[in-house]
Amino acid sequence: MNSISRRSFLLGVGAAASAGLLVSRSPLLAAAEPAGLASRLAADPLRPQFHLLPAANWMNDPNGPIFLNGVYHMFFQYNPNASVWGDMHWAHATSADMVHWKHQLIAIAPTPGGYDQDGVFSGCIVMDGLLPTAIYTGVRTTANQADATLLDGVHVFQETQGLAISRDNLQTWQKTAAPIIERPPAGMAITGFRDPCVWREGNNWMLALGSGVPKKGGAILLYRSPDLHHWTYLHPLLEGASKGSDAINPVDAGDMWECPDFFPLGDRHVLLISTMGKVFWKSGKYAAGRFTSEREGMVDFGSYYAARTMLDRNRNRILWGWIPETRPEAEHRAAGWACAMSLPRVLTLSPEGDLRMEVAGEVDALRGSHTRLDSAMSAVARQKTLAALRIRDLSAELQLEFMPEPGREFAFELRGENDEPFASMAYNPANSGRELRINKTFAALPVAAGKPVHLRLFLDGSVLELFANSQSSITERVYTVPKSALKILLPNPAHLKSLDCWQIRPISKDRLTT
Repeated sequence: MNSISRRSFLLGVGAAASAGLLVSRSPLLAAAEPAGLASRLAADPLRPQFHLLPAANWMNDPNGPIFLNGVYHMFFQYNPNASVWGDMHWAHATSADMVHWKHQLIAIAPTPGGYDQDGVFSGCIVMDGLLPTAIYTGVRTTANQADATLLDGVHVFQETQGLAISRDNLQTWQKTAAPIIERPPAGMAITGFRDPCVWREGNNWMLALGSGVPKKGGAILLYRSPDLHHWTYLHPLLEGASKGSDAINPVDAGDMWECPDFFPLGDRHVLLISTMGKVFWKSGKYAAGRFTSEREGMVDFGSYYAARTMLDRNRNRILWGWIPETRPEAEHRAAGWACAMSLPRVLTLSPEGDLRMEVAGEVDALRGSHTRLDSAMSAVARQKTLAALRIRDLSAELQLEFMPEPGREFAFELRGENDEPFASMAYNPANSGRELRINKTFAALPVAAGKPVHLRLFLDGSVLELFANSQSSITERVYTVPKSALKILLPNPAHLKSLDCWQIRPISKDRLTT
């Protein structure tokens, strides 16, 4: 689908209230597990083997990723009752290396009758001294449309910002009895009010909130607090321009910016926003509570949304994103699971201030058997090696480096042994602004004349993540299940400098269903 929001997947499905302030629930299902579900999920070839997945059912936005006491913690939006969006909780998974994950008990659930009774939406985690503190958006349906801040044609939700504290190493969370930010700034008309991003600045805490102004465009609202509990609205951190769309959902129109993330990187600051089904980055200068955008672009041109960052053990800035489904709802409902988390990406800035990203080096530990072709080999040896190369279990890493030829497309395909189509990728320097392609998804990839192109592709079940020259990426979903191992076809291999292929080892024996 070309334009999505995490809310638009739920059409007419009511969000049920569940659980209390202190949560202790199964990581699989709130109700009894359907007969044979775990074994069915473990055998599903479309289900990735080295991406973080929901144990079952639906997942979306990464929430509050944090490295604490030698452990990586990932929280994410989760529906424990169905493989469609709704009844949002914070699920919890842990890892020693950002690659091998273990599901924990659900962390935060809606409180019946509370300000988050219809959903615990996205947010972040900060350390208030020694206390891990989650700040998130809680929603409840309201009969008074004047109180509603989320109107998308399906829901009439009042959004407020809540706070929860953990005193047992992020296992259980105690919520505040009332929201810490109960309503938008007085007198301000807005198109949304959610997904807080919080950071420390001197003696104060700062909070950026996703929002927008009707007929004016998306906006990020900036707040300040001395203690995380009492907040004062300051002004917009940044405002956009209206797209002039008449879409019912302002997110689809670009007139509401979701999931802001704001952080220093190099000698600049970076703002991430999610809108119109994509994640956009802006880099620039930040001073006195004002952000001036100087460079901007798209984080990923494919099926990727609601990005959130963290610092790893080495203080690298790590980016996570939600990989949505692009198949019909009936199919992922029947499959019993939906969506995945992207691989961790290390962010840097170019000298000009453009965002650059590479998959974290920890992922290299999953590499298994290796095949390499390079320009030192004879044409006959290269052809023989390529003809024998096979990718099994839809689980591999590919790296290709080639020199673009002016006016000619460089392409390669993944096909079954009987020539079943699976995926095609190409780079065409003549296709300005759409140089890179996977299947029918295009991305911008300008490359200076005489410079090589380096492609890095991760194939994992129905997920493909493609990275090009550290500057462009496409996440694609492919729901074809080939009847055999995959082979690589290179129609024009003359300009290929090298090709490396690794079989990737799974991170669990059952595709994270336990």
